[in-house]
Amino acid sequence: MNGSDALLKKLKENGTDTVFGYPGGVLLPLYDSIYDCDIKHILVRHEQAAAHAADGYARVSGKPGVCIATSGPGATNLVTGIATANIDSSPVIALTGQVTTGIIGTDAFQEVDTIGLTMPITKENFQPRKSCDLPKVIDAAYEIASTGRPGVVVVDLPKDVLEDEVSQEDMKKVFDLPGYKPTTTGNTRQIKRAIEAIVESKKPVIIAGGGVILSNASDELVKFATLTNIPIATTLMGKGSISEDHELSLGHLGMHGLESTNNAVTDCDCLIAIGCRFSDRTTGKVSEFAPNATKIQIDIDPAEIGKNVQIDLPIVGDAKTILRELIVELNETNHAKWTHDVINKHKAYKPKMFFNTTPLKPQETIKEIMEAVTPTTIVSTDVGQNQMWMAHYYKTKNPRTFISSGGLGTMGFGLPAAIGAQVAKPEENVLAVVGDGGFQMVSQELATIDEYDLPIVTCVLNNRYLGMVYQWQVLYYNERISQTKLKPTPDFVKLAQSYGVRGERVEKPGELRETIQNAFKSREATVIDVTIDSEELLPIVPPGCRLDNMKTDFSDLEEEDND
Repeated sequence: MNGSDALLKKLKENGTDTVFGYPGGVLLPLYDSIYDCDIKHILVRHEQAAAHAADGYARVSGKPGVCIATSGPGATNLVTGIATANIDSSPVIALTGQVTTGIIGTDAFQEVDTIGLTMPITKENFQPRKSCDLPKVIDAAYEIASTGRPGVVVVDLPKDVLEDEVSQEDMKKVFDLPGYKPTTTGNTRQIKRAIEAIVESKKPVIIAGGGVILSNASDELVKFATLTNIPIATTLMGKGSISEDHELSLGHLGMHGLESTNNAVTDCDCLIAIGCRFSDRTTGKVSEFAPNATKIQIDIDPAEIGKNVQIDLPIVGDAKTILRELIVELNETNHAKWTHDVINKHKAYKPKMFFNTTPLKPQETIKEIMEAVTPTTIVSTDVGQNQMWMAHYYKTKNPRTFISSGGLGTMGFGLPAAIGAQVAKPEENVLAVVGDGGFQMVSQELATIDEYDLPIVTCVLNNRYLGMVYQWQVLYYNERISQTKLKPTPDFVKLAQSYGVRGERVEKPGELRETIQNAFKSREATVIDVTIDSEELLPIVPPGCRLDNMKTDFSDLEEEDND
C-alpha cells in the first residue's frame, strides 16, 4: 500500500472513525485514499474549525480527535485550534500536509515550517521523511496524545511520504519512546502526608479541575468528598466533574466565579487541588490565594506542580488512581460544622434569575436555557460574557457535557466545537451558546452543519458588542468604548436561512425555553438570535485582587451615569 492508505489504516486501528478536514494540493494522495475509505470525513469550511471540531469531539468522547489541513496557509489556519486544544489538555492529532522532502526548506509554494510553528503549542510533533516510518509515527502520536497529560500531536506529512510504498513489515514496526513514561501512581509517602493534613484540617476545600474529567475520575471525586465531608469548588475546565446540584458542590470559582465559593477557598486551611493548574483566572492575586491553607496539588503533569502557586504537598499522578488510593487509606473525617456553614452560605447565594424586561437580561436567558435542557444535553460555549454567564449561572450535572475554551479563550470555539460534540454523540442534544462577536468569526460552519444534517441548536446571545472587552472598558477605562461596538449587526435569522438552517428570533421573556425545546424536538439545526441587554455586567474579581474581593454590585456606575 502507499503511505496514504497506511495512514488511514493506522487511524482505524487506533479507533478513529471520523476526521475533520479541508483538502489541498499536497494532500491529494491522502484525499484520493479517503475516497475509498470508510472513515467518515467532515468537510469544514475553514481549517480552524477542523481543529475546534476535533477538540470538541475529544472533550465529549474522551477519544483523540483528528483534524487535517494542507500545507502552508492550511497548516497556519490550524494553529489557533491547536493552541486552544493543547492548553486545555485535549487529545487531538493534527495531520498537516507538507511539500515533498526534496524541496523542504526552499520556500516552495505553500511551504511553511509547521514543526517550528507548532512546537511551542503542542505536546509533540513529528515529520516522517520516509514512508516506512509513517505507521509507527501514527501509533506514537496516539500514544502520546492520549496518555499522561493529554495534548496535541502534530504529524507533518510530506507529499512523497504519502505516495511511496509501505510494506506489511513497516505496518508492524513499533516507535520507541524511551523517555516517555508518565507517572500514574502517587508516591506512597506523599499520599500519607496528604491524608494527615486532611485529617488534621478544620476547614478543607477541594478544587476539581479539568484533570478530573480527563481521567474519568468524577465518581472517585464524589466518593472521596463524601467520605471526608469536604465541599468541592470547580474550575471552568472542571465544570461537570461533580453535579452542581450535589450537596457538596460549591460551583465555579475564580474571576467570574461565585462569591460564596471564592470566600470559602480564601478562608480554607487545607486546599486539595485535583487536576488543576492554578491559572490566573482561578487564583486572583497569587500571593494572597488561600493564604492560610496547606496546599495539596495532585496532577499528572509534574511541570504544573508549583508552577503558579507554591505547594506544600505535591503528588504527581493520575487523578483517578490517586483518588482511589486516598479512599482506601482514609477513614471518615469530621468537618461537619465547616462544611455545613460553607454549604449554607453557598445555598444562600440566590442571584435573581427572572427578569420580566426587554431587552432580555442574560440571567433570564440562562434560566430559560436550564429549563429547556436535560442533564445529558451537551453545551458548548464560545468566549467572553456568554461563556462566563454560563459558567456562573448554568448548573452542569455530568462530566463531558460542558465544553469551553479555558486557557486560550478562543473566540469562535463554540460553534465548531459543537460540531465535533454532535458527531461524537449523535444521539444527544447539543446546544452552542455563543456571542454575536464569536459567532461571526465562524458562521460559515453553518454550511457544514447543514451538509451533514447535524441537529445543533445555536443560541446567539446578541448584545451588539464585544461584551467582555466592553465590560472592562466600562469598569477600568473610564467608559471609553473603543472598537467594541458591533453595529450594524447581521440578521442572524436570515443568515441561518441562507445556509439552509432554521432561524428564530427571541426578544421577550418566556420565549427562549420553548424555542429551544421545539428545536430539540424537531432535530433540525436551528440558530436562535437572542436579543439581550448590552448594559448588564458580570460579577468580577478585579484584576490584581484576591478572590474574596468580588464586585457584584454595579449600582455606583448607574449613579454616576445619572449624575
